[in-house]
Amino acid sequence: MAPSQTARSWTKRMASRACFAAAVAAGSSRGASAFGASARSAAGARALSTVAGRSSGLPAARTASLSGSSHLAFANAKCRIPITSFRLQMSSTEAVEATKATPRRVKTANAAVSEDTVSVKGWVRTVRKQKTLAFVEVNDGSSMSGIQCVLPFDDVDEATMKEIDNLTTGCSVDVSGQIVESQGKQAFELSATSLRIVGTCPGETFPLAKKRHSLEYLRTIAHLRPRTNTIAAVSRVRSTLAGSIHAFFQEEGFKYVQTPLITASDCEGAGEMFRVTTLDVDNIDSLPRATDEDGKELAGVDYTEDFFGKAAFLTVSGQLGGETHACALGDVYTFGPTFRAENSQTARHLAEFWMVEPEMAFADLTSAMDNAEAMLKSVVSVALEKCDEDLTFFAKFFDKGLKDRLEKLVNTPFVRVAYRDAIEYLQEEIAKDPSKWQFPDVEFGTDLATEHERWLAETKFESAVFVYNYPKKIKAFYMRDNDEDGGETVNAMDLLVPGVGELVGGSQREERLDVLVEKMKELDLDVDDYWWYLDLRRFGSVPHAGYGLGFERLVTYVCGIENIRDAIAFPRYPGNAEF
Repeated sequence: MAPSQTARSWTKRMASRACFAAAVAAGSSRGASAFGASARSAAGARALSTVAGRSSGLPAARTASLSGSSHLAFANAKCRIPITSFRLQMSSTEAVEATKATPRRVKTANAAVSEDTVSVKGWVRTVRKQKTLAFVEVNDGSSMSGIQCVLPFDDVDEATMKEIDNLTTGCSVDVSGQIVESQGKQAFELSATSLRIVGTCPGETFPLAKKRHSLEYLRTIAHLRPRTNTIAAVSRVRSTLAGSIHAFFQEEGFKYVQTPLITASDCEGAGEMFRVTTLDVDNIDSLPRATDEDGKELAGVDYTEDFFGKAAFLTVSGQLGGETHACALGDVYTFGPTFRAENSQTARHLAEFWMVEPEMAFADLTSAMDNAEAMLKSVVSVALEKCDEDLTFFAKFFDKGLKDRLEKLVNTPFVRVAYRDAIEYLQEEIAKDPSKWQFPDVEFGTDLATEHERWLAETKFESAVFVYNYPKKIKAFYMRDNDEDGGETVNAMDLLVPGVGELVGGSQREERLDVLVEKMKELDLDVDDYWWYLDLRRFGSVPHAGYGLGFERLVTYVCGIENIRDAIAFPRYPGNAEF
């Protein structure tokens, strides 16, 4: 019996749907290779296998297959479609209509005048209705400006007219049309023929009305604040900076290492760490008590009964783990979240923040300063190139001299000054009028405050400046003692930049086992906890150096914003762990 007309019709419809599914799965690919790839994709494979399964019941049927990567063959020879021509000559009207019904989506950041019908998907910023047309500003987050969609009432369907009546600020939409040159201020606009509301947004309850909100208020709605110009711009700049940091180190031959977030080691020796435990702290009586050798109960908890068999914390730095790989791979870097339980409410500190931490084997402090300077010049120059629209916005509303300052950082060599000299410069300046300073008492051993750092960078040198050779007593245990002054200072540096103060801190690491052990004992650090770290000095020790860059501080510096809580998606600080 010949196949029924219904069966043939179904096979033909499914053939066209398979073509369309394959085309969608292949994206912008063309030709036989596109079908070769799409047939192996989930969408393409499901469509083809469905046709094959349904067609197998027909007497003269062949299963759906790729025939020599040049044709798509189905149950009926008439459905054997040349791949190279499928875009223009589909074997089914349905497939052509389906293609027309799904215009290519474009991001507003990449939009350009074109005769093709395209789709813009995003969120409505403003709606203006006139007698014969409507103007809808849509922003998809890819750029500051978004795109203006013009909807002439004579050119849109009835469904679009109904949707226009329901548009509100904040609702998500899918708008289709052609991108044309604009008659207004913008370079181009979308001459739209169709608009569909994807998600409604009740105007009376939407927290982001069309007005300027304070950054303080926006922190209370951190889940919605990326829809504002300021935080969206920060997010785009942050993304560009993160990508360019990875690109810089990869191009320099560094290997990316992911160090643990849970640790038993205090990298800084400061003790300001978040504890990680599975013990039932809500039931104090159930906590295992520490005991001495005689079994006498001591104050404190016996953490050998805890999940990790010892006290564990969230890391304050990936540096120690990074050193292990630097002493094998040569040059490495980490880039991840770190945590510090410092009870600080300043605009410069977070409890959870990201650190970029390169470590270089066979390197000294000069190597670290050279690398830090090259890295910063590189990533800032990328931001200037790729984020011009966002940086122009920040220069207009936050820091008028922003772009000039960034250009100067890229084009001017960083100053390098010894800590002792920096103290003398500060003492001379403070002596002129101590009342102008919050912390006027400065001497050798003083841990520089932000006002000191900014004066050095902004007034004294008007440049980014490395301050090096800090007093030993105010720096971490792992920093190498300087031999020339009897160990009074360590081979450490901080990079100070205008507008922020300290941005980078680094050092040459102490590679001498005996010296390092002695320093750890002086600071009451348990040497046994660092046995693996000391092994690096026991087995093939080498001079090595590195530094840490506070990523959120870099974001505030490049964006010209003052509060670090606006440089990260969901800021964590004392009293706040919302969202």
